[in-house]
Amino acid sequence: MKITLSILKADVGSIGGHTKPSARMMEVAREAVKAAIKKGLIIDGFVSHTGDDIALLMSHTKGKDNTELHQFAWQTFLDATAIAQKYGLYGAGQDLLVDAPSGNLRGAGPAVAELEFEHNPVKTNKVRPAESFMMFAGDKCGPGAYNLPLFLGFADPMYCAGLMLPKLIKGFTFNIIDMDNTEGDSIISLNAPEDYYKISMLLRDNERFGIDSIVSRTDGEPAASVSAMRLHNIAGTYTGKDDPVALIRNQGIFPAPEELVSPYTKAHYVGGDARGSHVMPLMPVPLNTPVTGVYCLPLVSCTGFSLDAQGFFSDGHIDFFDNPAWDFVRNKAQEKALAMREQGWSGAAMLPYHELEYSGFRDTVEGLMKQFALRDGHKAAAPSKAR
Repeated sequence: MKITLSILKADVGSIGGHTKPSARMMEVAREAVKAAIKKGLIIDGFVSHTGDDIALLMSHTKGKDNTELHQFAWQTFLDATAIAQKYGLYGAGQDLLVDAPSGNLRGAGPAVAELEFEHNPVKTNKVRPAESFMMFAGDKCGPGAYNLPLFLGFADPMYCAGLMLPKLIKGFTFNIIDMDNTEGDSIISLNAPEDYYKISMLLRDNERFGIDSIVSRTDGEPAASVSAMRLHNIAGTYTGKDDPVALIRNQGIFPAPEELVSPYTKAHYVGGDARGSHVMPLMPVPLNTPVTGVYCLPLVSCTGFSLDAQGFFSDGHIDFFDNPAWDFVRNKAQEKALAMREQGWSGAAMLPYHELEYSGFRDTVEGLMKQFALRDGHKAAAPSKAR
């Protein structure tokens, strides 16, 4: 049968500032998912949070961008928002950017990633005898946060030795989106390994170009889906960082889990952190980790699932970053963060003016630009916009 995996994630309120959703909010979401399973809207579901964002992971047969499923998620986020409002939590409904979306939720605020594929997990299936996948969820970071780890996991044999094996050696197609194009989804498709350098040229700019999806060139199977969109391009003002999600299939014709998570040992620098305006290391954390550390480092969680023949998440789940080995990486991330934040507002420690999420930064600079005058007394030219 054709199965769809959907993850929708939103910040709709948290305790004591940007920390985590309340237990009541999480319970409302879990009860909604249970009801959706009983109703037959979805096959299975899993509710979690990373930082202050609630994530709804669902398996179903309704296909991508299904209105009924997306409207269910929207109503669930509204119900959690109502709890946040009742108890005076911070940022209630923050990521719900429209009053009432009529169709799917792409562009309405919540992060959305979906994978659709033929599902027939039997031993005689030479392409996919068993289905396993991973859910990545980020907080306090932009949608390009997965650019480097996904590139290394799907295109670099230094991280993914499986790329040298017959099942993977043909490589993968990277579908990359220009997130600054507000007229629609502007996509370019490039192939690894042939376009390795071209892919690198685009993905180096985490704030503009992001991986939208990855497809196997051997079998044409979808490998990954990422919620590559910019909230401030949708809302026109600061609404919080974009906090992306990703669904990634693994094993067999795809990289193994260890090949996909190993790039996160870099704790690489991404845009995000406090006020969405700094450059800080991405810290791998266990599922359901609140934002309570020094500063508010960009966070990423990674959860693994197997899918049985009926589309259920079989035998629980695995938390890939809940392991003592990752404590070393978390310490590394904190050291890198302290070193960067010692620079305060200077240079590379903060994002360029045109990327700062709070428009007040730009407004102040543009106001100051009007006060500049040429030293020799001539009238200055019209000031340029702050960039």
